[in-house]
Amino acid sequence: MTEPGPAIIDVDETTFDQEVLAQSRERPVVVDFWAPWCGPCRVLGPMLERLATEHGGAFRLAKVNADENPGLSADFQVRGIPALKAFRDGRVVDELTGALPEPALRAWLEGFVPGPADALLDEGTALAGAGRTGEARAAFERALELRPRHARALFALATLEADGGEADKAERHLDMILPDDATPLAKEISALRLRLHAADTGSLPELAKKVAQSPDDLDARVELGKAQAAAGRHEEALATLLEVVRRSPRVGPGEVAREAMVEIFGAIGARSPLADAYREKMAAELYK
Repeated sequence: MTEPGPAIIDVDETTFDQEVLAQSRERPVVVDFWAPWCGPCRVLGPMLERLATEHGGAFRLAKVNADENPGLSADFQVRGIPALKAFRDGRVVDELTGALPEPALRAWLEGFVPGPADALLDEGTALAGAGRTGEARAAFERALELRPRHARALFALATLEADGGEADKAERHLDMILPDDATPLAKEISALRLRLHAADTGSLPELAKKVAQSPDDLDARVELGKAQAAAGRHEEALATLLEVVRRSPRVGPGEVAREAMVEIFGAIGARSPLADAYREKMAAELYK
């Protein structure tokens, strides 16, 4: 593993690979392309240095004199300064040009630098794993005070609420996760929604008995399918819900069943073989 090195460092063309690319595999590195004659650089530079110190080494600030290192400026297509390039795992993951006010700069850093909210999320996760749910909830809520749309903190809090029978609160926190932030958590979010949607249904044996006694009760079949999905019996759930779609393709229970099937696709992987197979079957019923 690469030694972490100082949080703020001057780099040039001879040291860039080691001090930026290699270091970025251990923590984020922000490269500041600047020049002595650049007025905005003199504003942005001290602000970046203060933030790097404040973050306690959570990211490295690498300063590159653009005039003295034209090769690096050309390699990374620097056309104006100050220019910021954020590196993770040896590649640029974000960039900015021009001086920004501090709140905007902080918001940009939050996209790829672990901050206080992330530390609180880790703390809450450990507390939840130890069964200290009250303290875990408090940690997640403090994280959300710092970053109100922190996707993983919202999901963690929703999970605690689902475990505690607070389905409405859990749904509300899941709905707060921004679409772009939800993508890495798509399977987990779908699985939790399946649990929430099945929370008010009966037990699997009771629901199976109800459907056997009333085969034409499509609402009961939907409840059974949701309960099967919440129990992880995804293929059974899809078969149960598909039968509802077949009998009532576009309205009432059929529409609810279709939505539940889409949620299951998310939980098992939208492009998994099982999802593909049942997506095709569902489309055949809807468009026959």
